[in-house]
Amino acid sequence: MRRWPLMGTFLLLVSFSLSRVAVFAGEAPLPKAFDKATPENVKDLQDIEQHVKKLLDKVIPATVGLRIGGSSGSGVIIDREGHVLTAAHVSGKPDQDVQIIMHDGKKLKGKTLGGNRGIDSGMLKITDKGEYPFVDMGTSADLQKGNWCLAIGHPNGYQTGRAPVVRLGRILEIGTDKKTGQQSFLRTDCALVGGDSGGPLFDMHGKVIGIHSRIGLIMTANIHVPVDTYSETWDKLAGGEIWGEALFAKKAAPKNPGSEPYLGVKVDPDAKDCKLLFVNPESPAGKAGLRADDILVSIDGTKIATQADFARLLSARRPNDLIALEVRRGANLLNYKITLSKRDPG
Repeated sequence: MRRWPLMGTFLLLVSFSLSRVAVFAGEAPLPKAFDKATPENVKDLQDIEQHVKKLLDKVIPATVGLRIGGSSGSGVIIDREGHVLTAAHVSGKPDQDVQIIMHDGKKLKGKTLGGNRGIDSGMLKITDKGEYPFVDMGTSADLQKGNWCLAIGHPNGYQTGRAPVVRLGRILEIGTDKKTGQQSFLRTDCALVGGDSGGPLFDMHGKVIGIHSRIGLIMTANIHVPVDTYSETWDKLAGGEIWGEALFAKKAAPKNPGSEPYLGVKVDPDAKDCKLLFVNPESPAGKAGLRADDILVSIDGTKIATQADFARLLSARRPNDLIALEVRRGANLLNYKITLSKRDPG
């Protein structure tokens, strides 16, 4: 059996009291390990691992890398006609040329279609003739907090010889629009980085339940577009229509487009101080030498007491700013000079 790369598969286990996996009519029951708050023994771990391996043989071939102009992202093929779901901030304007990169490196041509900027849903279509591997769209309406999920994509963009990267986790939150009552986002603990945007979020039956949209400063701020919005607006998306206010231009985004700084770290949400849970090795922080478990002490001499302090101080900077960062590593205090770059939203 082919071995696909797993990223932190069993490091993201979170305890929940609700039902763990939704099972719908006609679907085979899942291993009992998925009904437990956390795996209780070696057999549970083995059952989960074997089930995920079987899923990967089904879903990896339909997960693709995308190159549109100078940007890259991810997507997933969902029918025989070659329609690809992605994020609106990846697909951009309609009728652009797209290079679609299959998991084995084969390159196909495509065109961008429509997008809802308000929720960040986007679509494109493969224009090269042929038969494509595809997966089914599921439903997000019946999802519950605590359901297991599988995130796949191309972090930092497609890399030759590396299959799409896999992360196993749980749904932490299901957001709804206060005005319409419709789902507006899914939040999971499947850690995403730049390049994952547009990639698929699967349930444990291998059906698409969401599309990666954006990330936050902490490890559990991984936001996905609910798949039901694609079904509900299919004609508009497939017809090349663009609508909605740009998601990344709202209040949470910087006033000046492209002005949000990027350091490349995620903070441990359970730590009392500003402890790093993840450092992107290709980011400014990673290239400077920061590591997971480092504790951020100060930026430019201003103390960092909480994670909120870190977010506030970092957001006040701009791309290309040189910052002085004081870090505690074990018993040692280390000082770094780091030039921030432009933030990738997903």
